[in-house]
Parts: sequence; structure tokens; C-alpha cells
Amino acid sequence: MALLDLFLTCPKSLEGLLAQECAQLGAESVRGKVAGVECQATLEVAYRLCLWSRLANRVLLRLYVGPADTADEMYDTVQWVNWQDHMQEMGTLAVDFSGTNREIRNTHFAAQRVKDAIVDQLKEKTGYRHSVDKERPSMRVNARLNRGEVVLSLDLSGSSLHQRGYRLDGAMAPLKENLAAAILIRSGWPELAKEGKPLIDPMCGSGTLLIEAALMAMDQASGLNRSHFGFFTWKQHDFDLWREVEHEAEARASIGRKRWDGLIYGYDASGKALVAAQKNIRRAGLDKIVNVTKKELAYFVQPTHAGNLDAGLVATNPPYGERISDMPSLIHLYRHLGDRLKESFPGWQVSVFTGNTDLCHKMGLRSHKQYNMFNGALPCKLLLFAVAADSDQRVRPDKPTQSTEELIMDESAWSDGGRMFANRVRKNLKNLKKWLKKEKTECYRAYDSDIPEYAVAVDVYGDHLYVQEYAPPKTIDPAKAERRLLDVIQVLPAVFNINPSNIHLKQRKRQAGRAQYEKMDKKREMLTVTEGPCKLLVNLDDYLDTGLFLDHRPVRTYIGEQSKDLRVLNLFCYTATATVHAAVGGARSTVSVDLSNTYLEWGKKNMRLNGFYGEEHEFIQADCTQWLQENMRLFDLIFMDPPTFSNSKRMKDVLDVQRDHARMIRHAMRVLAPGGALVFSNNLRSFKMDESILDEFDVQDISKESVPVDFARNPKIHHCFEIRYFD
Repeated sequence: MALLDLFLTCPKSLEGLLAQECAQLGAESVRGKVAGVECQATLEVAYRLCLWSRLANRVLLRLYVGPADTADEMYDTVQWVNWQDHMQEMGTLAVDFSGTNREIRNTHFAAQRVKDAIVDQLKEKTGYRHSVDKERPSMRVNARLNRGEVVLSLDLSGSSLHQRGYRLDGAMAPLKENLAAAILIRSGWPELAKEGKPLIDPMCGSGTLLIEAALMAMDQASGLNRSHFGFFTWKQHDFDLWREVEHEAEARASIGRKRWDGLIYGYDASGKALVAAQKNIRRAGLDKIVNVTKKELAYFVQPTHAGNLDAGLVATNPPYGERISDMPSLIHLYRHLGDRLKESFPGWQVSVFTGNTDLCHKMGLRSHKQYNMFNGALPCKLLLFAVAADSDQRVRPDKPTQSTEELIMDESAWSDGGRMFANRVRKNLKNLKKWLKKEKTECYRAYDSDIPEYAVAVDVYGDHLYVQEYAPPKTIDPAKAERRLLDVIQVLPAVFNINPSNIHLKQRKRQAGRAQYEKMDKKREMLTVTEGPCKLLVNLDDYLDTGLFLDHRPVRTYIGEQSKDLRVLNLFCYTATATVHAAVGGARSTVSVDLSNTYLEWGKKNMRLNGFYGEEHEFIQADCTQWLQENMRLFDLIFMDPPTFSNSKRMKDVLDVQRDHARMIRHAMRVLAPGGALVFSNNLRSFKMDESILDEFDVQDISKESVPVDFARNPKIHHCFEIRYFD
């Protein structure tokens, strides 16, 4: 039988495993390439590769390689293939194209050009113009442009082979089936399964690892549940030969099911994930083989109802924090996983697939093998562990050995740096204790890069923490910075005696314009906090800033104390927290102006939270600088806190506080009633008040008095001035 030239594609990093698999399935001249494997095979072996490969995405039959420096040259090259040998009469066509060169830069155009060449040739020979079907064509052509040549192949697989046919339901971030298979192969599962060892996944999600493990254990071909392969509608398809290959696979699966008596268990805390897993397991025909149960990680132990299990494999793909805000809870999840493994699975093998190896360090287990892998485009690692067999402890499944609270308070696993950081935060809290009692606020800064290696700010909002990681300098090793951040998140729950889920983590970089106000998430969860006599709403997830600038607390307090019976104007009001203080302080009326309707609505909620609904409290959406020039009303107290820089599209001009502050102050003073005061502040560290303003008005620099005790380490965090007319 003639040998076919094949190219099997696969995810990056799986090429070596796929080459071994191809050789085992009978392929010859196997050579690993980037993201795939070249080989030669008979048609029978090609069928086997499509049916049995657990790792490949596609099996491509190479037809021709020719020049393609230009689109016209590529058109001519495509015509060298006799497409009538492959296309069914009145069949449909699809073309997948990859690669570019100096002349061919658009893959969509290139695919169209290849399609035209094929259709034009077939029409000339048959008189029929074949149409395109992107979903399930009679013939799927793969064209790959590389170094001036186009490689033309027939896709024997049809849809990607990772689609086994059982998974229609997925959890939040399901593994692809061929990646799950690779994880199991690297973990040694095929050998363990032959010995009848059990497999458990404590965070099984939609069950992909469990299902792939069961298919391997029962010697069932991965593609046996698929309803379609590309070669089904290939003109040279040998139906009888295919049925022989398929019948052999069915027989092996039948024998494997009867022989397998091992245990494959999955647990997950998410009911939604388990529903998806159960549906997938049922579609795979494995509902009597694979068992899944809802169970928190804290209760993860060997299933005692199954008797005394021989040591097997724990394989899992825990979440690994694609968003930085996920990290606080994940640190304790990994810590918990490590403790459960050490206490309940002595002698077992463990494989953890993760995109964050620093989280795995929190497990307290040392990996003996690591493999670099990819989950899509995301670099990941598979870490293999062997749990020491020197512990005979067994734990009842209805009672965890250590609660989450106990884990949080356990300082024994902290690094030296983590202890140093914790001690500094505790020292700060001790120094702030008397001040906090007097201040009557539950929102304050507890730590601000006091130790250079731990460049974070920790702000307290009641029983929640808002942690801002300052972007490290380029001279700092990113891996070290990441480990230090994990130290921070690990120790904070114990220092403050809070749940890890109450830690909200953000990375702060240098911001331009209103970037600090832009949306980062969509949780829309508001937390009510108190500041003196005021109640205020903060959002600790959706924006870089929370809706409450803690360093301006004394300024807001001062405005509240000075506002009784006054007409108060709050410019660049943000969430109107200063307006709330003014209203609570007895202001006769307030006007709050900002360009953002989002923050004006937030400000209105803050006012209503404190009982202020009336028309005397006005909110105006406008460019503050423009509105101030046009306004004719007088005010007794004006607060103006402009951004350092803003180039919002809705503004008439670009705002630069250093350049524009003198003009803005003069416009504000124009509408200031006799005897009134303008409180002007900004956050530009290098700010210098214009000399002409100092000559024209009575300007008092109150910056020092306006910086609160909890920001004493950073006295230049803002500048603040009280400006009046000379008597």
C-alpha cells in the first residue's frame, strides 16, 4: 500500500509526545516540527491516527508544494493539483489559510484566492461551480504559506480532533481535550491505569481530565464518539478499510470496559461546574465509570466508602489567577490543597497544571519534574509531585483537618520576607490605634511601601483590604516581585483577621489623564463605609480608584466643618464625597460638577445614603473649566480638586494643572462671594503655585495640615491651599 505524506498539528510543546504517539500507531519517518509532526503512513494508519490520536488537532494529507511569491503565482500552483481526484461530485469546499509574505498579507484574501483556483479548475472540468461550506464541507483544504512556497493539504480530520464529541458543556475555563490527555500522559497515568490505580481530581470543573483518564484506562479510542471525520466525504475514502479500523477500536473499547474496575473520582465546589461535568460524562457513555460529587477543597480526602485505596494519582488543573484580583483567595486555595494532599494522600502521585508556578510553591510540596506547556497562548507548567508515604494519618471525609480560618492564622509557612512585612504592618497598626479611635473612620492606609522590597499600598475599608501593587522597576526580577506579592497576600488575612476573599488586589501603574477612573472589572459591588459622620459608597473591584481618596480625608472634614449655612460648590467632584461632608455639615445648598455621568450618579447615591434628596443639592454634568467660565452664581465655599492632566474627548481643551491652575483659580474667585474661601488641591508632586496668584490673592498653603497621619510617610501626596480675597 502506498505511503501518504502527513502532517499532524498539535498545541505547542506537545510535539515530542505526538511523535511518540504517531510511531506507536504505525506511522513511519516520524519527525517533530513546530506545533506538529511530519510522518508517512498507509491509508489504514492515517485512519488510525484520526481515530486514536489523543494529542493531535488535525491530520493533514500533503498534496503538493509549490512557489507562491505572489497571489497569481499561488493561484497557478494550486492548479497543479488535480482536485477532481479529491472532490465529490457537487460537493462543497472550505479553505483554511495560514502565513503571509511581502506580497500576500491578508489570509482571508489568500484563502479566497486558493478557493477560486480550485473552483475554477473543477468548473472547467465538470461544468459545475462548487460552493463554500465553512461548517462541514465535503473537502476541507489547508494551505500554509512558508518562505515563498505554499503547502497544499487535504484535512482528513474535518473539525479539530480535540473535539471528541462528548463536551458540549464547559466550566469557566475548560481544558481542551488533547491538552488534558497530554497532562495525563506526562503524569504517568497510562501506566498507573494498567495497574488499576485510582485517579482523583479535587477541582474537576467540567470533567475533561476525568473523561480523558477514563478513555485511556479503558483503551477506548479518543475519536470513537465523533460523528464525523473529514475523510468521510473524501472521494478516495475506503469505506471498508475504515470500518475494519473502527470495528477493531470498538472491540478494544468493549474489552477495556469489562476489564477496568478502577476508580475515577472528581470533586468540585461549584454546582454549575458539576452539572456540566455530569452531562459531559453521560455523553461520553462513562456515567458508570466516572463519579463526580460536590465537595469543598477543605473536605478533600480519599473516598472511604470505596475501601482502602492503593496509592494512585491526583491530577488537577486549579485556577491560577488570570486576573490579578483573583490572587488573594488562590494563595489559600493552593495552601489548602497542599495540606490536604500531605495529610490524606501519603504515597500518591500528584500532577498540577498551572499558569502560575509561584502559587504552587504555597502547596509546601517539592516537584520532582516540571514540563513547560501551553494552554492556548498562555505559558503554563505541569508540575509532578510525590507525596511522602511516612504519614499514616487518615481524615474523616466529613471533617477537614484544618479549617480555612486555622490556615489563615498559621504563620509557620510564611517566608522570612513575609514575616518582615507582617511585622511592619502590625507595627503601623499599633501606632495608628489611638489616632483611629479619635478619628472615627474605618477607612485608612495601613502600609505604603514602608519596606522597598514590598512595594504595595494597603488600604483598609472596614473589614475589606484594598491592596495596590506598584509596578516594579525594570531592574527588579519580575519573578521575585511576584513572589513578594504572594507573600503580601498570604500574610494579610492573618494580620487583619479577615477572609482572603475580602482582599481586593490591583496593580497601579503611572496613569495619564482619566485612566485612573476607567473601568477595570464589572462586579458592580458597592460597599458602604463610614468616614466621621458620613456614610459613603466605595467600589473595590471595578476601577483603579475606589471612589474615595483617603489622603483627602482632612480636607473633606474641614469642608464639612466650614459649610454650615453656606452655598458650596464642588468642582471636579468625582463621587461627591466632599459634597456629602458639606451637606452633613449643614450647607444651605450644594452644586457638584463633573464631566463623568457615572461618577455623578455615584455621587447622587452617596447623598441619598445620607438622607439628602432635595433640589438644593444639584449635580451638573459638564466640563468644569468651561462651566466655571460661564457660571454667574455666587458661592461661599468652593472646593476644586482637578486632575493632574486630562485630555478627555468630551472636553473642549486639554487640562494641565500646572499650566492652567492660575486661570482656573481666577475663574473660581470670580464667583466666590465676599468673605468666602476657595480650597484648591491637586496631586502633582512637583506643583508650584503661580506667583501672580500669590500676589493677587491671600493664599495659605495648608498642605501640611491636610495630609492625614496615615499618609505621614508621604507628605507630598497632594498640595492644598486656602485662597481668599485680601481684606
